[in-house]
Amino acid sequence: MNLAFLQPLYDHEGPWASIYVDLSQNAEDTAHQRELAAAAVARELAGRGADEATCAAVREAVEALRHASDPHGRALFAHAGQVVLDPPLARTPPGGTSADWAPLPHVAPLLELAGEDPVCVVAYVDRRGADFELRSALGDRDAGGVTGRQWPVHRTSSADWSERHFQLRVENTWEHNAAEIADALAVCQEETGADLVILVGEDRERRSVHERLPKRLAGRVVEAVHGAGSRLLDEDVAGLREDHVHARAREDLDRFLAARAPDDAGRAAAAEGVPALVEAAREHRIDELLVIPDGPDTHREVWIGEDPDQLAVRRTELRTLGEQNSFAARADDALLRSAVATGAPAIAVTPALPDEDTPDDVPVGGLGALLRWR
Repeated sequence: MNLAFLQPLYDHEGPWASIYVDLSQNAEDTAHQRELAAAAVARELAGRGADEATCAAVREAVEALRHASDPHGRALFAHAGQVVLDPPLARTPPGGTSADWAPLPHVAPLLELAGEDPVCVVAYVDRRGADFELRSALGDRDAGGVTGRQWPVHRTSSADWSERHFQLRVENTWEHNAAEIADALAVCQEETGADLVILVGEDRERRSVHERLPKRLAGRVVEAVHGAGSRLLDEDVAGLREDHVHARAREDLDRFLAARAPDDAGRAAAAEGVPALVEAAREHRIDELLVIPDGPDTHREVWIGEDPDQLAVRRTELRTLGEQNSFAARADDALLRSAVATGAPAIAVTPALPDEDTPDDVPVGGLGALLRWR
């Protein structure tokens, strides 16, 4: 996940209210239930020491969602009487609506709840051309298409020489159209910035286009087993997106597992465990942060100063570094603040189920990082 959208949260000092609102339930009394939830959230924050202005801003923002049609939920981050950021969620908060009050915004759940929701281009391919459709969390829209040669496009069954010649022309037409579709689809992907390309159509047409797509799209193209005239249902696209996200996360985890092996000089290209990650964050060496949600070290207490690279395992370390004002914070949120400051992405990874063969298939404590240099 690119974390740049979180930057406004670190332009101000804390403390912060972090609320994850569950909007997945819809019934006749939904609006009333959400008003009750808004009041409960405000009371929860007040009980944790939040100022009156921030409690009021949060209550108003949650009440404003009483008629919202978001399918999953919304995150709200408020400070000094103002809601600074309110991203939609791609997944429903597992524990329902929750509220937190802490020196740093509690953004770690976003890695899973608002995490990768890849934009995709769906290409409906046939022998005559293709229609393109852009699918994203913001909805669907037409993305153009391409029309190839219209004649001849069908085979015959005759063995006559002239018919064989005709069939050769059919083959040439197919090849020409597949190349044109692939070229247009590559341009569409580049212009839209789509993370995923889904090919829909008969087997031969899908394969012909797939083979002609540029190498830069390798790993971003999947084929859906649907007839050329069908339209992919939302659940079909959601499933393919989810598979793509899991595959990318698995690739990142595999890269991390390979990178943590030391070289001949005893240096590794990855770090894990809170002390090592804190040191890497202070030196701006984190290239990508890996977080296993609810890992044992994600909520471990570290100490932070006003600047993102001011963090330490012990409070006395910050004083040694010259920071007089220090606050206790969750390790995952402190490391994410540092990642935002240095432009490093982060990803939520789910390890393989533990067994005798894969006891070390996870970052220690649930937190790891690929480093910018050894």
